[in-house]
Amino acid sequence: MKDFDAVFRAYYDDVFRFLRGLSASEPLAEELTQETFFRAFRSIGDYRGESELRVWLCSIARNLYYSHCRKEKQLTGEDVPEDYVADGADLSELIADKELALRLHRVLHGIREPYKEVFSLRVFGELSFREIGDLFDKSEHWACVTFHRAKAMIHEQIKEES
Repeated sequence: MKDFDAVFRAYYDDVFRFLRGLSASEPLAEELTQETFFRAFRSIGDYRGESELRVWLCSIARNLYYSHCRKEKQLTGEDVPEDYVADGADLSELIADKELALRLHRVLHGIREPYKEVFSLRVFGELSFREIGDLFDKSEHWACVTFHRAKAMIHEQIKEES
């Protein structure tokens, strides 16, 4: 299908970055990205156009990643305290430093869902809060609050390790 080739070229990098952010593993992200496009190709007729194509592809990718994690028993079900508040520290400087970026990925790997995924979608997948909210069937505000709570958790963990 010629049109699907254009979809693949247009969205491959977005899906790969999204999965790399979730998994912190380039080989796993590559494997899951290929599987994402294979499944999308098989079910393109089911795409209803209710969300952006990139959001639909990322939701397929997210489900594949969760399936992988369940197989590997990597997910936890811990709850996050509702009163946890960010201290406003900027993580962009941490991401710029490769050594700290590796620490960030290690910390991110231990963060509970949905905080881990929302952070990854925003930072690595470069999705807007609206797109993230759509993925979770939540509001843009929910995505923004969840992202900032995730930043606070990550910042606190990195501070504790230092």
